[in-house]
Amino acid sequence: MKRMQNIRLQDRPREKLQTRGAASLSDFELLQALIGSGNKQADVGKIANDTLKLLREHGADITYEQLQQVTGMGPARITAILAALELSKRYLIDSEQPIIDSPEKAVEQLSDIRDKKQEHFVVMTLDGANRLIAKRIITIGTLNASLVHPREVFADAITDRAASIIVAHNHPSGDLIPSNNDKIITERLRKAGNIIGIELLDHVIITKNTHVFIK
Repeated sequence: MKRMQNIRLQDRPREKLQTRGAASLSDFELLQALIGSGNKQADVGKIANDTLKLLREHGADITYEQLQQVTGMGPARITAILAALELSKRYLIDSEQPIIDSPEKAVEQLSDIRDKKQEHFVVMTLDGANRLIAKRIITIGTLNASLVHPREVFADAITDRAASIIVAHNHPSGDLIPSNNDKIITERLRKAGNIIGIELLDHVIITKNTHVFIK
C-alpha cells in the first residue's frame, strides 16, 4: 500500500475528487478523502483500509463502537463517516443500477447484441464502485482501428466521470477468435485509458451462444 506522500499530487483522493468528481474514486479512495490524514497511530492508508474491511462486513449500519476498533480513528473522523453514510441513505440515487464486479456480470448486460447481424461496439462506463453509469453503442459495422478511436470511446466516459470502462462487440459469424483489428483496438484503448486515468477492465467478444475476453 502506497503512503500518501508517495502518490502524485493529481492522483491523491482529494485532488482527484476535485478534478474528476467523487464517482471516479474507489471505495478506498473515498475513505481516504473523508479521513484526510493519518496520525501517530496509523497512516491514512491503513486507517482507510481497516475501515473499509469493517464497512464490507457491516455495511451502512456500522456503529460508532465498531469504528472505534480502527487504530487511529478518532471521534471527529467517526462522526464524519457516519454522517456521510446517513446522508447517502437519505439521498441515494441510481441505486437500481447494477454493479459490474465480475466478467460474468458484464456479459449479462450484452444480451441485446448477441443476435445482431452487424457488429455493434458497446462501451459501458463504471463509477469507482463498479456501478454501471451508462451503456452506449459507439459504432455499428465492421470494426477497424479508425472507426473505434479512443476519442469516441472515452469522450462519454470523461463526461460521465467514469473510473473505468468495459468494451464489447459481437461477432455475427459466431467466430470467437479475436481478429488482428480486435487486438489492436484493445491495446490502443488500454494505453489511452492509462494516460487518461480511466481503466479498460475488459474487452468482450460476444456471439449468439457464448463469449470470450481479449487478453
